[in-house]
Amino acid sequence: MTHSPAPAEPPEPARVLVVDDDPTVGEVVAGYLTRAGHLVDRAEDGQHGLDLAERHRPDLLVLDLMLPGLDGLEVLRRLRARPDRADLPVVLLTAKGDEADRILGLELGADDYVTKPFSPRELVLRVQSILRRARTAPADGAAPLHSGDLALDPRARRAHRAGRELALTSREFDLLAFLLRYPGTVFSRQELMQRVWGWDFGDLSTVTVHVRRLREKIEDDPGAPRLITTVWGVGYRYDPAAPGADPAPGTGTAGAAPGGAA
Repeated sequence: MTHSPAPAEPPEPARVLVVDDDPTVGEVVAGYLTRAGHLVDRAEDGQHGLDLAERHRPDLLVLDLMLPGLDGLEVLRRLRARPDRADLPVVLLTAKGDEADRILGLELGADDYVTKPFSPRELVLRVQSILRRARTAPADGAAPLHSGDLALDPRARRAHRAGRELALTSREFDLLAFLLRYPGTVFSRQELMQRVWGWDFGDLSTVTVHVRRLREKIEDDPGAPRLITTVWGVGYRYDPAAPGADPAPGTGTAGAAPGGAA
């Protein structure tokens, strides 16, 4: 007599905090996320959003940039200044023309953004993608990663440099882990978008900003990077080097490559 395998346990619902001062937008987003199986809290201003983030400890934050009182950028800035919330995944809701604020939001540590008007289904897919990567150890390599004075534990999602823990956002951790798995290999921004973000489309400046932020956390001199180097006209390459070694000729270039890579 054969026995059918026991059904897999459903994944634990994620708690998502939606901060948007437009009641209609907030209601629609919360409705879609709830139907996708998540627990949703809502706030209509920045201070309330910060209070709920402290009280309910969400797994992900959907944050509008244009908020009364504390705007979205200030909310993000305060969250990232707290070590216990530095890795909270954040998806920004931005107006179509607010490119400068959008880039600043990514610089402050947002993981992704959706431009208004947006498809709620697309937002849910982006949220699911970020949560899946944040919660699941990568199947292609869950063993600890080491390179020079860098050490990453993919299962615990913790990273250290020279024994000091790095405050990495979810996307920064994923990007660094991916690069450490493929030292010496050049990846275009489009390839990184597909393999780290899991998207076949999107604003490639998101990759550029995350590379820049990662350099600020792992390079001795982010303006003259020696680990994550730019390959002109192609993309980026991780070049492990012995501590104190001089960069090889042609590596460690800073500035913008064609197409916006930097």
